[in-house]
Amino acid sequence: MAGRVLVIEDDGNIAELLRLYLEKEGFTVQIATDGAAGVLEAAQFEPNLVILDIMLPILDGWGVCRELRRSSKVPIIMLTAKGETFDKVTGLELGADDYIVKPFEPKELIARVHAVLRRYGENPEALERRLSFDKLTINLDSYELLVDGQKVDTPPKELELLYHLAASPNRVYTRNQLLDEVWGFDYFGDSRTVDVHVKRLREKLEGVSDQWSLKTVWGVGYKFELSESGE
Repeated sequence: MAGRVLVIEDDGNIAELLRLYLEKEGFTVQIATDGAAGVLEAAQFEPNLVILDIMLPILDGWGVCRELRRSSKVPIIMLTAKGETFDKVTGLELGADDYIVKPFEPKELIARVHAVLRRYGENPEALERRLSFDKLTINLDSYELLVDGQKVDTPPKELELLYHLAASPNRVYTRNQLLDEVWGFDYFGDSRTVDVHVKRLREKLEGVSDQWSLKTVWGVGYKFELSESGE
């Protein structure tokens, strides 16, 4: 089981869309449709992550975030329809870990879920950080890369980059996105750093399997591509 996500969202269509995508990723999902119910559900469900809308009946997202932070360090991603700087800053000041503006691409939100949970990787309640494909296992819990059953020495950032790409197969990431999400928002290095790491990974993975590959999308960035037989 991947982990537990609590969605606190009063728009039924959005809530069900999130449930669909999260369950496809292997998460167990619980939905609360107002803020007060969300606080109670968080205590009972003990989620690994909360996706929290700001505009909620009974108790708004700010209030829910305050209540959750009184007793829990559970990661929180806030949803806002406004996209205003005030909303973003307020959410982060109250203890939210990330935010995303509606309307959003579900795949982008899923990527943010993985990124936030990865930052909580040392928490024993966090997700098991292990991905397996044909002749390839990427394990961030033990920081091991297994290629065709053999352990391959891989520097931490290379492994984290490969894991991040492979966690969302066939999704294209720009270099700047990878710098933000793998190296961190406080990283001010050259985007060519990503190119160097991808080159080194390719040297380790070249020709291992025809079911997956590290692909360059020219003019955009990189993706971990699964063939139809590997999906």
